[in-house]
Amino acid sequence: MWIQISSGKGPDECELAVSLFLESCKKECKKNNIKATVIDAVLGHISGNLKSALLSLEGNEHISIRPSNENHSANAYNEIISGTILWICNSPYRPNHKRKNWFINIEVFKNPDKLNFFEKDVRFESMRSSGPGGQNVNKVETAVRAVHIPTGLTVTASEERSQYMNKKLALSRLSMLIEEKNTESFTAHKKKLWIQHNTLERGNPFRIYEGREFRLKQK
Repeated sequence: MWIQISSGKGPDECELAVSLFLESCKKECKKNNIKATVIDAVLGHISGNLKSALLSLEGNEHISIRPSNENHSANAYNEIISGTILWICNSPYRPNHKRKNWFINIEVFKNPDKLNFFEKDVRFESMRSSGPGGQNVNKVETAVRAVHIPTGLTVTASEERSQYMNKKLALSRLSMLIEEKNTESFTAHKKKLWIQHNTLERGNPFRIYEGREFRLKQK
């Protein structure tokens, strides 16, 4: 599971809130035996601040998500952790600024599905070769079609004179095709994350923090 913490297009105070919540979240995860790893981050305008951070969470399927003793499933966590966080605090950068409410956004994403390639998942179909190649062509089924059963991806190979070598060639092509699909999926996922970074809905925060100490307000 990935969690994106974002300041959207907010000012420096919101970027500071991202950094503060990131540290708070890491402590919360450690307390609940969850491994939290920062896999990407966009630096803020002020040293130490972050425009956004992307966390990978692994571990305990039951963690505390509210300031209570209740434990909830990972699915419930996904639903409740997504949304807006409000930090109520006087600006540490603009002492005379009247605004005290700073918002950041939390979004949960599932890790992009990765296609796994195993030869046992491939079905081979014999075909007759076509094109120049002497008397062997169109008489012996040396060409091969390889079908990746879980996805339906299909490739063919007919360049080699033996079916065995064409199988090897088809497997190589199928492996490369699946790797390309994984790259496309990851690229699309990263694009979605970047779009989400610029989106921030204010109001109805699911958590409220207060003060420079970033204390969680009890509901």
